[in-house]
Amino acid sequence: MGPLEAYLPYLLNRAGVRIADAFSREIRPLGATLQMWRVLAALRELDGRRMGDLSATTSIEVSTLTRLVDGMEKRKLVARRRDRADARAIVLHATAAGRSLTRRILPIAERYEKVALQGFDVGEAKRLKAALRRLYANAGKLGGN
Repeated sequence: MGPLEAYLPYLLNRAGVRIADAFSREIRPLGATLQMWRVLAALRELDGRRMGDLSATTSIEVSTLTRLVDGMEKRKLVARRRDRADARAIVLHATAAGRSLTRRILPIAERYEKVALQGFDVGEAKRLKAALRRLYANAGKLGGN
């Protein structure tokens, strides 16, 4: 094994790209992109999110997210509404069409997780996910984040 094969950022990127590329190809015929899926999945978890929260949750920059949401709104997958608690704030909600698309993609996402974790026992999978969350938090200390 060469130095590159032992380099953590390389290994993370390699695994992430393989999964993201295959997943993107599979959901494209449904009219969805990986970024759209991230938004819909985040709204499935908690509907009525503010854009800043959605940006942090999905790891999509606010300017990119705004353009993405504009397109999703035109397709009637999401709707912007005033926040009931703070009328100055805008929150995003999944529409019936957005929830329907989410229900179609969810089994695909679940299958990808199952395949990716093949050969891992429950404890290993739990530790891996915890380690990846820690790695993500640690990476926030690097420049530009």
